[in-house]
Amino acid sequence: MLAVTILGNNSALPAFDRHPTAQVVTMEDQIFLVDCGEGTQMQMAKYKIRRSKINYIFISHLHGDHYFGLIGLLTSMGLLGRTQDLHILAPAPLEEIIGMQLKVADIHLPYPLHFHALGGGGTNVIIREARFEVSCFPVYHRIECWGFLFREVRPFRRINPEKARQYEVPPSFFDRLKWGESYLRKDGMLVENQWVTEPASKAKSYAYTADTMFDPRIADSVRGVDILYHETTYLKDLEIQAGKRFHSTTTQAATIARDAGVQRLLIGHFSSKYEKLNSFETEAREVFPNTELALEGVTYKV
Repeated sequence: MLAVTILGNNSALPAFDRHPTAQVVTMEDQIFLVDCGEGTQMQMAKYKIRRSKINYIFISHLHGDHYFGLIGLLTSMGLLGRTQDLHILAPAPLEEIIGMQLKVADIHLPYPLHFHALGGGGTNVIIREARFEVSCFPVYHRIECWGFLFREVRPFRRINPEKARQYEVPPSFFDRLKWGESYLRKDGMLVENQWVTEPASKAKSYAYTADTMFDPRIADSVRGVDILYHETTYLKDLEIQAGKRFHSTTTQAATIARDAGVQRLLIGHFSSKYEKLNSFETEAREVFPNTELALEGVTYKV
């Protein structure tokens, strides 16, 4: 399963019962926290997100509405008796910031905390496991800022159990069949892989763009994903203001989704100048019809 649950969908200021940016991505048996604005752990409690299941936290950039909730979450994890390793993937200066906060408060976390600095040009794989991988890619904000791409790693083939039995392929070989191997029987007969398998379904993917001004290069980084989350801080009539503040509008986000050939677009990071959000969805759908508001507490499944 691949899904994203929205914990916070507002921009810099909490307003109209909307919270600064945070979301959790569920993939396989992992829960990833993506950004951690003020109040994130309160939202996690409200929507029953288990802190103990989070082993990786991704911070896109060092504007406060994307990480001011992090030190509180880290200390709460310690108070709750966490012992397993926790990994933070973020711009390099965050390690010094968190270290200083822990030092001045004389806090000693009871679990190993590992920092991994984001960097380099283009798309970089930052986590690779047997069943999934996570990449980062640059987006275009006022300071260093990163998007994240979550992809399943799925076997190439799907087993047809009836045909496998017909050709006397033992269940102990099934995992190797999934990855395209053929089976050599004891009698010397080679059972070709395509005789007992079928093509697997497409691996699922989700991309998170964080804060960014409109830039066509983003489409190349998120091409063909199942769900794209793209910020839409402003409605389209404030396109000039959006550009000056390194943010995007509804139609700009929808243009990226259309040009990237994604399946579905979620829009969020709404400015606190707007109480009602219906116009965001309406404007974006004029360019990319399969657009939805990223609403807090809602889980969007691929």
